Amino acid sequence: MKAIGLLGGSFNPAHRAHRRVSLAAIAALGLDEVWWLVSPGNPLKPAAGMAPLAARLGSARAMARRAPIRPTAIEQRLGTRYTVDTLAALVRRFPDRRFIWLMGADNLVQFPQWKQWRRIARTVPIAVIARPGYGGAVHAAKAMGWLSRFVRPRGRSRDWMNWRPPALVLLRFRLDPTSATGLRARDPDWHLSFHSAAPRDIITRRSIL
Repeated sequence: MKAIGLLGGSFNPAHRAHRRVSLAAIAALGLDEVWWLVSPGNPLKPAAGMAPLAARLGSARAMARRAPIRPTAIEQRLGTRYTVDTLAALVRRFPDRRFIWLMGADNLVQFPQWKQWRRIARTVPIAVIARPGYGGAVHAAKAMGWLSRFVRPRGRSRDWMNWRPPALVLLRFRLDPTSATGLRARDPDWHLSFHSAAPRDIITRRSIL
């Protein structure tokens, strides 16, 4: 049974903080690899300023090189727009893998805005990763009013495959302040470097190769 971390996002563009947090999660949780779910379109983010999926996937491929990180555009093939639907499809399609959802503390603050967020928590364990500026916001987050009873000790994080959801672990790593917003501000045309990339590395036939 392979242990897989799932990191969803726009990756607009992918950057070193995505890579560092994924490698840190692999070490902390004993993961075999992390799948980057490059979203065709985030319902909570404006379409303006969003690079084409091919470019975002291309940047993710480049950032994930030589690491146990697999960028994929499987949500495009599945036709899923919401995390709750994507997770249901992945759990059904890959019974030989165990998944844990990786989210930044900023996403935990927004979690109640996600479609059926409690169902997400009941589907797979969740690892919440500290983000710059969101230290105190985690415990004050509205979602924690319900999730706090399911928090597991950080020191037992490698046991997550034995946890029955809902289960939440709070992880802290050395923070990287890199942000996609900052990168876009410095280079608005970043996506032109990846304009020829095609969103073809979609997880199919129980493989993500």
